[in-house]
Order: sequence, then C-alpha cells, then structure tokens
Amino acid sequence: MQATALSSLGDGVVDELLDDAFGIDRHQRTAYLLRKGMGAIDHLSFGILDSGELVGSIQCWPIRVADAPLILVGPVAVASDRQSAGIGTRLMQLMLGSSEPHDAPMVMIGDPEYYGRFGFSAESTLGWTLPGPWEPRRLLLRNPAMLDLPEHGTLGPAD
Repeated sequence: MQATALSSLGDGVVDELLDDAFGIDRHQRTAYLLRKGMGAIDHLSFGILDSGELVGSIQCWPIRVADAPLILVGPVAVASDRQSAGIGTRLMQLMLGSSEPHDAPMVMIGDPEYYGRFGFSAESTLGWTLPGPWEPRRLLLRNPAMLDLPEHGTLGPAD
C-alpha cells in the first residue's frame, strides 16, 4: 500500500470510496454543512492506494468557531471490505505527521473511543453548536498548543 496526495486523484474515485464507506446519502450529514463551499486542505488530505485502487482517504477543511480558525478532519474513509486493517490509523498518522506549526486546532465529528488515541476529546467543545444534528460527545477537538478558543459558538465554513 502507498500513500498519495488526495489532490492527485480524481474526484470521482474519492466519491466512490466515500459512497462505499458512508452510503450515498452521506451529503445529508452535518459535516457536509460545516465545510460547504470550502476546498480541502491539500497538505492534510491523503489517499491510500493498494495495487492502484483507492482503499482509504482522509480530507481536512478550513472552518471556524466564532472568529477562531479550525481544521475540520474528515471524512476518514476506508473501503468497506478493508475495515479493521489499520488503514484509518495510517491515514490519521499521515495527516497528523503532515500538520504544520501554523495550522489551526483540529476538530472532528467521530467516536471518542477511537480518535482519543490521536489526542481528540470533547472536553473543550461542550459550548459549541453545529448547523445540523450531532451528538455532543462526538464533537472532538485536538488543540495541542492549547490556543485560546471561544467557549461558545457555532461551527461553520471559513470565510
């Protein structure tokens, strides 16, 4: 398996993987509202290829809470027939290893039991809201530099 910049792949290939991993109704999810109109952050978005086939991808997007910039992590997608093979872990490691000192804190909607190992938690997001349905325990933040962020606010696309 090899990692590649997601920008080097066609949108259709990525969409096929996302449909497989999350279903064709995935555009109704709250995360899509958060990043509406935004382009993915190239240096944090990757694909994993196996014999030329895209089997995993991660994308990151610029968003905000109040006036504070954030990076929305996700979707983290793995082909349905490749689940539990370590591809999601590898994608997270690639993305985190490619983050730069000037990058904003990262936020995601995901399982704290899985993403906690990468430094994500819901402790600092309890006063935040989203433009759609979500479970508060699944709104996770990774802020290793401990930057000051608003205690309250609605997440949305960056300007």
